[in-house]
Amino acid sequence: MADKLTLDIVTPHGHVFTDEVDEIVASGSEGEFGVLPDHVPFLTTLKVGMLIYKKGSETGIFFIGSGYSEVGPDKVTILADSAERSDNIDVERAKAAMKRAEERLKKKEEIDEARATASLERAMMRVQVAEKHHAR
Repeated sequence: MADKLTLDIVTPHGHVFTDEVDEIVASGSEGEFGVLPDHVPFLTTLKVGMLIYKKGSETGIFFIGSGYSEVGPDKVTILADSAERSDNIDVERAKAAMKRAEERLKKKEEIDEARATASLERAMMRVQVAEKHHAR
């Protein structure tokens, strides 16, 4: 019986994070899911959201920009389009991106609405992740 999980987070730009953790909660495309050691293996897609891990009394938070998760009994691998630690998020930049996306959506002329909506969702989630980090 495993008592820890290895969490690996990888993006197209490289390896972002690896550590032995006690628990993981992530935003799957079918809803939020939690993983403890000895979890049944499964694969799932991830939506833009938050990944939280616990290691002892430490809590880590990441912004995950969609992707895939492979869960095994002692390892969780996250393959994400993008991933940022909560303490590395530039809140002002995220708020500015959110405002730009909102303005584009209001105009509704000559825009790619799906792209603008996705941009707004990512910016809003980055702000939420950063604010959750600062609230701890």
